[in-house]
Amino acid sequence: MAKKVIHCPNCGEPVYVYQNPIPTVDIIIEVEGGIILIKRKNPPYGWAIPGGFVDYGESLEEAAVREAKEETGLDIELIRQLHTYSDPGRDPRQHTITTVYIARAKGEPQAGDDAAEIGIFSQESLPTPIAFDHAKILADYFASK
Repeated sequence: MAKKVIHCPNCGEPVYVYQNPIPTVDIIIEVEGGIILIKRKNPPYGWAIPGGFVDYGESLEEAAVREAKEETGLDIELIRQLHTYSDPGRDPRQHTITTVYIARAKGEPQAGDDAAEIGIFSQESLPTPIAFDHAKILADYFASK
């Protein structure tokens, strides 16, 4: 458990500061013709499953719906949870834990928020490079089909 001790500036008592993993969500959005991936506008660069950080006071499901809308412009229907991924090295910026959802959407996706580009891909047409541990997540997804 990563923690450090600082001292209260008023009373001098020790205060423990914990460093915890950050919760995130990723959403595999199924549309006619395949799944949606975004090309990241910010580092780490590459193609990625739409997703992002869970806001304080927000459920994982609410975060998934919000992030999908922000990055793809689509309203989604969550179908089921795929898996949770927690490898401390999965995100080079910090330790994150992601819960991955499978969702469906209709309509024309539009790149938004952190997305420089957006595309619809099949298992055979996945782009490169793929960011984070999303190649593993996609392999697990396609294996579960």
